[in-house]
Amino acid sequence: MNKPLRRIAIFCGLLMLALLIRANWLQYMKADDLATDDNNRRVLINQYSVPRGDIIVGARSITGSAESGGSDLKYERTYKNGPMYAPVTGYASQAMGMTFLEGIYDSVLSGQDDRLAFERFTDVVTGKQRRGGDVITTIDPKAQEAGYKGLTKLDARGSVVALDPKTGKVLALVSTPSYDPAKFAGNSLKESDRFKALGADKGKPLANRALRETFPPGSTFKILTAAAALEHGVVTDVDAASGAPSPYPLPQSTNKIGSEAGDGVCNKASLKTAMQYSCNNVFLDAAVKVGADKMRETAEKFGFNEDVYSSDFGDLRASKSLYPGDLDKPGTALTGMGQGSLTSTPLQMAMITAAMVNDGKVMQPYIVDQLRSPDLSALEEHKPEVMSQAVSQSTAEKVREMMEHTAKEGSARRALIEGVTVGGKTGTAQRGVDVREQVPYGWFVSYGMKDDGESVAVAVFIDPTAMDISREDISGGSLAAPIARDVMKAVLDN
Repeated sequence: MNKPLRRIAIFCGLLMLALLIRANWLQYMKADDLATDDNNRRVLINQYSVPRGDIIVGARSITGSAESGGSDLKYERTYKNGPMYAPVTGYASQAMGMTFLEGIYDSVLSGQDDRLAFERFTDVVTGKQRRGGDVITTIDPKAQEAGYKGLTKLDARGSVVALDPKTGKVLALVSTPSYDPAKFAGNSLKESDRFKALGADKGKPLANRALRETFPPGSTFKILTAAAALEHGVVTDVDAASGAPSPYPLPQSTNKIGSEAGDGVCNKASLKTAMQYSCNNVFLDAAVKVGADKMRETAEKFGFNEDVYSSDFGDLRASKSLYPGDLDKPGTALTGMGQGSLTSTPLQMAMITAAMVNDGKVMQPYIVDQLRSPDLSALEEHKPEVMSQAVSQSTAEKVREMMEHTAKEGSARRALIEGVTVGGKTGTAQRGVDVREQVPYGWFVSYGMKDDGESVAVAVFIDPTAMDISREDISGGSLAAPIARDVMKAVLDN
């Protein structure tokens, strides 16, 4: 072979070698990245080539699949009571992608999970269509309906979270205003426009207020302040006079903070009376005496300053509830009444309430009970998990005593249920720099316990911005307590 031909042969050989290396690199090193790339339409075609498995609530499916027609994406998602369950399911849209349970468990629902490999093999052998697995949730349909109807009846922006205190199961997860995931499940321009309109809506229907947004918790946080004061020995007798004057002089400031119940009731009131009438002075004083470090330590034991709450499955992801560091005395005092730079998700406030029922023990919240294969066998089951022992059993019992007194004799009366032990705490949270310019938030936290030990804890949050209501009529006791009562009753009646 002459020299030019040899060079050409070597060059061609090098090209072939480079091609083989590239092909193997793509096949083995980049296969997973390419298979999951958002721009790879084969991924979408495979996801929507068969009916998806179902998301189950109360032994019934709240999702389905229907043939889309005229598309290489053969099936599209359908939803039952879509707006009510949207904060639970999220959406599976051919055009807009997937969120929450639809996205987290896509591999199971689409039948592509590695644990379903044997089912896929037998389906190929028998000529059957690939089948998806199911996601069994912890949601109580009656409680979900009660929370959703309560908020939509008020035409309110808000959320409801209900927990099983003993296990951490999420029994209700509501956010309003909501949206119907079925409206943009397909791949047409019309459906894309619907999604864009939801994103531009000032009511933020796509937002999950229960998990992904934080707000000042107002007076509902006073149950944690009370727990911190008891746990750290600042208060030993809930019936003893506190010595806190009303109005209360904010430390290092000329400002004085009063209470709606009036100085006659709140001046030097006991912790129990202060809980009953929501006396700000007593809780401001308690927070200052506990101190910033111990207040923050107690809050963190309940779950504050954590990025995510997630079960073994990793299916419940919430924004961080914040108890700030490096607070001065005025800032610490304000957190005692749930104001200042303190913020919380509704889930976090439900967790605090649930822990009081569970003798101070915080359970990991979770929303999926079981992942199920197409043959109805369990792929994975959730087991309740303890997050922390936030406060002692004795402290939790004293906080319950005060919350039950508040329900019987104070501002939480509207949550009472005949034959059920109920504890509650109202909250009206100011927001903005000039609180006179913006309507406050309404909060309510409560629990219900039956004699047989069955219990439920609830947090209700209401943003009345869009409501036709006067500032004077906004309170957690009047707006949110009846919703909490209905949710508790729905759970306990079941």
